[in-house]
Amino acid sequence: MSRSFGPLWRRGEGVTFRLWAPAAAKADLVIGGASVAMTACADGRFEATHHDAVPGTRYSFRIDHRIEVPDPASHFQPEDVHGPSEVIDHDYAWATNDWRGRPWHEAVFLETHVGTFTPDGTFRAMIEKLDHIAAAGITAIELMPVAEFSGRRNWGYDGVLLFAPDSVYGRPEDLKALVDAAHQRGLMVFLDVVYNHFGPEGNYLGQYAPQFFTSHHTTPWGDAIDYRVPQVRQFVIDNALHWLRRYRFDGLRLDAVHALAEPGEPSILTDLSRAVGAYAAESNRHIHLVLENDDNCAAFLDPNQECPAGKYRAQWNDDYHHAWHTLLTKESHGYYRDYHEPRRQIARSLAEGFIYQGEPSEHRNGAARGEGSGHLPPTAFVNFVQNHDQIGNRACGERLEMLAPAAAVEAALAVLLIAPMPPLMFMGEEWGATHPFPFFCDFHGELAEAVRQGRRREFAEAYANPSIEVPDPLTEATFQSAMLDWSELERDAHRQRLGLVRDLLCVRRNEIVPRLAGLKSAEAGAEFVGDVLQARWRLADGSVLRLLVNLSDGESMRPGASSGRPIWGGEPPASLAPWFVYWAIEDG
Repeated sequence: MSRSFGPLWRRGEGVTFRLWAPAAAKADLVIGGASVAMTACADGRFEATHHDAVPGTRYSFRIDHRIEVPDPASHFQPEDVHGPSEVIDHDYAWATNDWRGRPWHEAVFLETHVGTFTPDGTFRAMIEKLDHIAAAGITAIELMPVAEFSGRRNWGYDGVLLFAPDSVYGRPEDLKALVDAAHQRGLMVFLDVVYNHFGPEGNYLGQYAPQFFTSHHTTPWGDAIDYRVPQVRQFVIDNALHWLRRYRFDGLRLDAVHALAEPGEPSILTDLSRAVGAYAAESNRHIHLVLENDDNCAAFLDPNQECPAGKYRAQWNDDYHHAWHTLLTKESHGYYRDYHEPRRQIARSLAEGFIYQGEPSEHRNGAARGEGSGHLPPTAFVNFVQNHDQIGNRACGERLEMLAPAAAVEAALAVLLIAPMPPLMFMGEEWGATHPFPFFCDFHGELAEAVRQGRRREFAEAYANPSIEVPDPLTEATFQSAMLDWSELERDAHRQRLGLVRDLLCVRRNEIVPRLAGLKSAEAGAEFVGDVLQARWRLADGSVLRLLVNLSDGESMRPGASSGRPIWGGEPPASLAPWFVYWAIEDG
């Protein structure tokens, strides 16, 4: 008996259907208008082999003659989360069979949402924009979650059938075509995966496998997933390998792992990384795992192990974003309360990665947050000044372009895109997109109203202000407002911003990336003299990268003489203009 999940098709032999339902006394396979009793096996598993089933066959499971459910490891759901599952043939004629990926230090990310990236909102439609992405100097696309969710629009973090790409974006072969086309252009493709919760609509696991969850811990989405249970642990490891093996993703970004309330021992994060590392070695591919972790756990990070032994390449560095956002916008509500010294904190982040390395967090009622990270190389931190969360979790979904002066935003980009940390931009940021990216979803009935009221409570101050029109997350209009407006590229200001980004990434590609391979320690420092930030990093080839930037709206005196070969900004004058950025390299 297999301990894995999902249908197993063997050409000429039919399909073996597998279900873990430890709370069920009986399970039936519903297929072709008939019901077939499944064989009860050890540890709550049921199996049935149907010799006439082929790819394209639709099926479901009936539990104890009372409910009919899709396969929790379905590979495709053509009729949404409540409909039958479909058997998929994963054979695909890859044009890039020799693709082995790219090393981690070459990563430059563009985070994208499939449904709003193009007017069509599909995997196939994204292919038409890949040349634009590659020409900008970006090397990696990161897809927000695509696992099957309820309805026709969602950010993706409400997925409930984690092995199935959502049918609103296309079929499995369409997603493979996107990945294949990206690889043909030298682009890596990463997938955002969610292992801390399931969405609120379409998850039937609790009805026949309540052991999947523990009531000892709750999350904002209900009972926590229980990774002490071996079958639950195997489910997500199978899922990670499913995306990497069958779809040839180059890496995964694990969402909000601080919300793993019951990670088990060893942590599911360790076991998952080990399994992926073994597969990377077996397949001779560069595969990269990245965390989002509000706890700032440095112990999980090691960007230099080609096959991580329980480690992760890097973490999304929210600290870096929050300090910059506070500096540029002067906002101080919510978690921005913790960044009331943004200049000093930006300096610490550039030199040491995390800003919070065990200090008490006012936003968290004084609780200590984070671990020491100054020993890690800068490649362990994915930095950004915008992403889907920081835009979309605002009441109106405003981008930074609408909140800060253009000169300040461009200075932030000039620091972000040349600094030795892997940079990330949110779709459209490369040309200074101005339209919002508000939160949206497609629920109905009581659930829809609960979401609507939840947003009202979260942003009560905005809703109480009659001058602010807060979008309703449930409407089609809100979803449409989040669509990228590619026509902005016809305007001079946006073409100029794209040109700036291309120039910055050209400098990164030629001057920085070749010096990052094998970088093992920070050897960095940063300090402020008045409003001027000075930072330095010793890179892998022994050279020293230097940054000088005036982080203010006024002129500032240059602190001392400049040194090194200028790579951006020219020789700095004695008086630095507002938001002046200078980069130089001293060869080792």
